[in-house]
Amino acid sequence: MEADKIKDSIKRAAQDLFRKFGYHKTSVNEIAKRAKIAKATIYKYFDSKEALLHVLLMDYIKVSVDDLITTNTPDMDEEAHLSNLIMKTCRLSYTVCNEFIGWDFIRESTNSQDFLKNLSNELEELLVLSFTQLAGIRKHETYQQRIRFLIKCSKSIVFSFAFTSVSDSDVRKNFVSFQKEILPYLVKAAIIV
Repeated sequence: MEADKIKDSIKRAAQDLFRKFGYHKTSVNEIAKRAKIAKATIYKYFDSKEALLHVLLMDYIKVSVDDLITTNTPDMDEEAHLSNLIMKTCRLSYTVCNEFIGWDFIRESTNSQDFLKNLSNELEELLVLSFTQLAGIRKHETYQQRIRFLIKCSKSIVFSFAFTSVSDSDVRKNFVSFQKEILPYLVKAAIIV
């Protein structure tokens, strides 16, 4: 039980520091100091700072995806539900990058871009699995492939404008543009019978 408390303390400290200063500007020493443990103790539970970030992000994403998927949308048809889900997912991806990692580090570091790509692929798998398990969703393979394609396209578009945007207002403007001008066509293509 003590090990769980220590691990949770490390995760809380890292999450607070990553959100406050960004991944790149937070050192393992600072995490250890905040968690009130020795630096070596962190490496007992996590192989690296990147592994710690990965665990934090996957915990955050799993909870967020569960909320996205299970949020009751009683009056929405399939198309509206899917559009809503994609937009929430795009915002989630942006929040993960903005709050935990920091855009400067992402734009400047090849390692962070690879890490983000792997994380994004895991998010995609989680979304496809969660969405296809919903009641009332068509279960045939072609439909699942279309949903996967929709998520991949949306993810690529959102990450491309997030990487190239200069300010938060640019990002918001791009989200609105994506939602109004691109997403409806992607969703229609995904659900067409």
